[in-house]
Amino acid sequence: MHDDTIDKRAATRQRVLKRGTLTFDGGGGIDCVVRSISSNGARLDIASPVGLPKSFTLVIETDKFIRRCRAVWKNEKQIRVAFD
Repeated sequence: MHDDTIDKRAATRQRVLKRGTLTFDGGGGIDCVVRSISSNGARLDIASPVGLPKSFTLVIETDKFIRRCRAVWKNEKQIRVAFD
């Protein structure tokens, strides 16, 4: 990494490996793995982002963590979410 590289994220992300769930307003949800998290958002591994609603809730049971969020980036197996 070069000294002139600037990280554009507003908050420092902490690398983690935690089981989570994305729950939806109409009921249901999907499992995910939380790979990194900050006060502003998280990076998640999911089976597929296809059909993901605009907003949803990230639940990490072991930490009693519940936050409303929305996807801001995605590829075939990962999404990045911003917390509302």
